[in-house]
Amino acid sequence: MKSYEILNGITSPQNLKNLNDEQLARLCEEIRQKLIETVSVNGGHLSPNLGVVELTVMLHYVFDSPKDSIVWDVGHQSYTHKILTGRLENIDTIRTEKGLSGFPKRSESEHDAFNVGHSSTSISAAYGIAQAKSLLGDNSYTIAVIGDGSLTGGLAYEGLNNAGRFNKNFIVILNDNKMSISRNVGAIARYLTNMRIQPWYLRVKKNIEKVLSHFPIFGEHIKRHLQKSKSNLKKLLYKDTFFDSMGFTYYGPVNGHDIGELKKALLAAKRMTSPVLLHVVTKKGKGYQYAENDPKNFHGIGSFDVETGEPLSRGVGFSDVFGDYITQAAKEDKTICAITAAMKSGTGLNNFAQNFRERFFDVGIAEEHAVTFACGLASRGLLPVFSVYSTFLQRSYDQILHDAAAQQLHIVLAVDRAGVVGEDGETHQGVFDVSLLNSVPGATIYSPCYFEGLGLSLNRAMYYDMGVAAVRYPRGGELYRPEDLKDISEDYNIYGNTKSSVLIITYGREFSNVCLAKEILKNKFGKDICILKLCRIKPINPEAVDFALSFQQIAFFEEGILSGGIAETFLSLLEEKNYKGDYIIKAINDEFVTHGKVNSLLEHLGLDSESVANLVADKFFNIYKGKK
Repeated sequence: MKSYEILNGITSPQNLKNLNDEQLARLCEEIRQKLIETVSVNGGHLSPNLGVVELTVMLHYVFDSPKDSIVWDVGHQSYTHKILTGRLENIDTIRTEKGLSGFPKRSESEHDAFNVGHSSTSISAAYGIAQAKSLLGDNSYTIAVIGDGSLTGGLAYEGLNNAGRFNKNFIVILNDNKMSISRNVGAIARYLTNMRIQPWYLRVKKNIEKVLSHFPIFGEHIKRHLQKSKSNLKKLLYKDTFFDSMGFTYYGPVNGHDIGELKKALLAAKRMTSPVLLHVVTKKGKGYQYAENDPKNFHGIGSFDVETGEPLSRGVGFSDVFGDYITQAAKEDKTICAITAAMKSGTGLNNFAQNFRERFFDVGIAEEHAVTFACGLASRGLLPVFSVYSTFLQRSYDQILHDAAAQQLHIVLAVDRAGVVGEDGETHQGVFDVSLLNSVPGATIYSPCYFEGLGLSLNRAMYYDMGVAAVRYPRGGELYRPEDLKDISEDYNIYGNTKSSVLIITYGREFSNVCLAKEILKNKFGKDICILKLCRIKPINPEAVDFALSFQQIAFFEEGILSGGIAETFLSLLEEKNYKGDYIIKAINDEFVTHGKVNSLLEHLGLDSESVANLVADKFFNIYKGKK
């Protein structure tokens, strides 16, 4: 471990109590260096973590974790928190298999008050924790740390609406860095901007309240008159904030990189008996010039060169291909509208946004709104395409079912990061979207394996299908493709020896692993098989089912949840036709997939090429008795 004079002496938050302001500032510098050093190797969320170093240090300086509970929104900015809470020695393992998670996890540390990975949950969770403490006679503090980007999510307001009536040591810290991943949009962003550029009102408020507090009270009538005058004067001079109206005492804006100012503000919040909202302004990427200049790309980044800020590897991915396709399509079709939930860059929509500003809609971190908004567009004859990560699509299930499918409105869901995504772990693996969408009546789902199939699927979803049409594709680029695999269909493909007794059925990225498994079976065991690659996975083409009926043994490999998945659907279709052969399914069975490298996780799940080949050899050829 690199020598850090102050940081290496921090084994728990209690160590911070002995440091003066100068030492705390030096500690923040050392933490930033450690963060840059670690993320440059492991990848991760750099910009958000660099922006909250001082805030995190002072939170642990002023409060007493784990007695006082700190709940992080999204949690991708919790690296400093982990460093300060006894995990410095293991921080180099963050986001690696069996290492520290990139997000708070209760099983990892008593200092992690709540598991998280998605946006806008912190206030609701923290309020529940605070109420539980109250019922149990615990007077410790509960603090929710939420970003301004997360305030575009409706759940945050549901929490604020309830928590504003609570008056027992409850604090919400608004970490305002003007961004989520893409730059924040909408009325909330404008509101916070207005508050940031008029910080003088807080000084006026403080002075007026100080003067009014010295007025003698001459009976209830005068008291009410003074309180009313005070309230009116407040509104005249600095206006009540939205948060005051919700029942919170608003403090801010506070410089989130000033140790002294943060200390005063946090101590003041700590003394309040009403719920407090502390508005802290920070700079995303603070302390690393490349991240400050480009906070979007350094929000979540792979390994990179610290000296140049350049990524160590980055090829063309499915997101890029999707972005190019929809941009080209929009040149010809003026009804196409693109929608994103604060993920313009991540989903490949930068060019679309530049070329068709009036038809591009970034709705903020509000996936539920995005789908219903798309339905509104569709109801008037437009063609909305909502590009969203698989893990975030989960949040809009009700809207897909109720607003889109039930009305038979034609919307296209471009489901990015489908399948196992790797180091971000349980909350981000895209393995649930198929089971969710498979239950939606009338929905059509495509899951291409290659760029060519992505284009064909999008074309079909946009112009040939009705109702809800989803095209799901993995993170990153294309994987292995056999040289003798020729045409790619938007429906299904047959590859291999059609006279074999064994058929493997699969879809999406897993097809590449199955093709490699086919070669292993041929070269290692001398066995040849056939592969049925589904591209449209709902509804399944009846001809594909009829083709499968001729095989004595069928194996289905699915990079998704078993329950409600396509394998179960295909099996039921075979049984309807009285299939009498052997059938096995390998999918993700009732578990969450932890963090690690994608290849390693697929191996653990039995979905890598070696595992596929070995399982087929064992079950159908009885020639392998090893690990499956």
